[in-house]
Amino acid sequence: MGKKHKKDTVDTETDVPMEENDVLPEEHSKRKHKHKKIRKREEKIEVKIETVKASSDRSLPLIGYFPSGYDPEKRQRVEEPTVKVLKSMKRSHRLQVVVSPNQSSPVNFVGTNYSGEAVVPQMCSYALGVLDKQTQTLKIVQIEANKIFRLEPRFGDHDKAADEASKKVENEATVEDSKTKFNFSTKKSERTAKKEKALRAYRDPEAQEDLNDKMAEAAVDTEAIEISAQTSSITARNIPPHDISATRPQQAYPLEKIILKGEWRYLSDIAELLQEGKTINSESYPLFVCNRIHKIEEVKDEEVKESLTCIFSYINHLIKFKDKHSMDGYSSAKHHKLPNILNQKFNDMFANTESKRLADDKRDLLISYVLVLTLFVDNFKTEFSDIAKDLRMSLGALRPHFEYLGCKFVREHNITLATLPAPLKFPEIRMRRRR
Repeated sequence: MGKKHKKDTVDTETDVPMEENDVLPEEHSKRKHKHKKIRKREEKIEVKIETVKASSDRSLPLIGYFPSGYDPEKRQRVEEPTVKVLKSMKRSHRLQVVVSPNQSSPVNFVGTNYSGEAVVPQMCSYALGVLDKQTQTLKIVQIEANKIFRLEPRFGDHDKAADEASKKVENEATVEDSKTKFNFSTKKSERTAKKEKALRAYRDPEAQEDLNDKMAEAAVDTEAIEISAQTSSITARNIPPHDISATRPQQAYPLEKIILKGEWRYLSDIAELLQEGKTINSESYPLFVCNRIHKIEEVKDEEVKESLTCIFSYINHLIKFKDKHSMDGYSSAKHHKLPNILNQKFNDMFANTESKRLADDKRDLLISYVLVLTLFVDNFKTEFSDIAKDLRMSLGALRPHFEYLGCKFVREHNITLATLPAPLKFPEIRMRRRR
C-alpha cells in the first residue's frame, strides 16, 4: 500500500501542476496519523509465582553488566564469547567472573563480588524473574551472593587473566586472614611480631640457636615471676575486687570498690522506712536483713549506721536481681524496682545476653558479692544459715563459695561460722589425675 500510495503521488505531480502551498489529501491524512499517539495493547495474565531457592545440586544465576558499553549480543553473531567463573578454595563465597569476547581479543572483562563496587553497602536485595506465558508461571530466583558483577575491561590473554584472577582471589584471602590474625596498633609492634615469627621459624636453625643463646644469657627474675603468677591466678578468680597483701579483713575486700561512690545515695530505702517507723518484713527484704536489722539501732556512730543500712539495701538488690533471673525466685522479685544505676551495673556484670537466666560463672560472682557484704555486716564472722535460704541454696552448697573467697570455718556454741583471715589465702586448685 505504501508503494502504491507513493506511486499515485508521483503520477499526480507529473500530470497536474500544483502550487507550493497546495497539499494532497493523501499526504494530509498521512501527517495526521503521524501526530496520533500509538496505544499499546495491555494484556493481563494471572500467573503462579514460584520462588526457587539455592541448593547443593545447582548454583544460583550470576548477573553482570558492562559499564564500558560492550554488548555481547552484537558480538555473538561473529563469535560466541566465553565466560569463566572462578571460586576461591579457602573462601567459597568469593567469586570472580572473566568474560572473553573471543580467542584473539586482547581485552577481557573481569568482575568480583568482594572488591570495588561490590564492597559498597547495599540497601536492597536482587532477584531474577522468568515469566512463562504458556504455563502462566513466574519463577523468582535469588542471584549469587546478592551481588551484581561490574565487568571492567582488562588487557591481556584471557587464559592468563583467568589464572591471575584465581591467584588474586587466593592471595587476597590469605592477606585478609593474616590481617585478622595480626591486628597491629603500631609499626613497632608489627616489626616485633615479624621478628618473633622469624626466630620461631622451624626452617631457620641459626636463628633458633641465637634465640637459645640469648635466653641462656638473660637473667631470670624469680621474684617477678612469682608475683606475675600470683596476679594471674588472682585475676582468673571469679570474685569481687580484693587486695591479697592486706593485713586486715576490712582491707582484703575494699568496700569502696564494691559499692561505688555514686551508688550510696540510691541505697537509702531502709533508712527512710525506719525513720517513718515502718517495720522491715521478710516479704520485701531477705531473711538475713530482717534478722540483723536490730544492729542499726545498736550502732551509735551515724556514719557507720548509714553505711550499714546501705549495705543491707545493696544485699537486697543483689538477691532480687538474682531471683529475677531464675526460675524458682522470679515470682518474689518481679515487682521489685532497682535503681537505674544499679540495674545497668548488674546487667553489665552478671546478665547473660543469650538467655534471661544467669550463666553459672555470673551467678557465682553475684553470690560472692553477697557473701562479702554479709561478712562486713557481721564483722567478718558470720553465721550463714539465713543467707543460704535467701540465695535458695543448701549450707553444703554455700560452703565452697566461702572457701573460694579465702574464708575459714570455726565452731562456736555448736554453730558453724565463716571467718575471713588476713592476708588472704586462697585454696589451691587440685587437678584430678586420670587413670
